[in-house]
Order: sequence, then C-alpha cells, then structure tokens
Amino acid sequence: MRFEILRLDDVDGTPVDRTVVDAASVNGIVQQAAAIGQRIWIRPAETSAL
Repeated sequence: MRFEILRLDDVDGTPVDRTVVDAASVNGIVQQAAAIGQRIWIRPAETSAL
C-alpha cells in the first residue's frame, strides 16, 4: 500500500509539499516530523484502476 504525505504550512495549514511513499517508509517520516515539530497529513494514495 502507498501513502500520500503532505507537509503542512506552520501558519495556515495549507499543503506546501507532497510525496508518495510505501507503507514501510511512513513510520520513519512520522518520526522525523515529530522530532522537528513539523505538521503532516497522511492519507492513502489514490491508485488508478488496472
């Protein structure tokens, strides 16, 4: 499964950066964001129909 992670602006919460990662990478990104106080939004990445 893949997840979309959006880095949010500190002032108004609007997305300023987006990345799509696999499930194994999510924990590391959450840990990094928590360590520096970064706001992020994580949601399942949209997949196209095969």
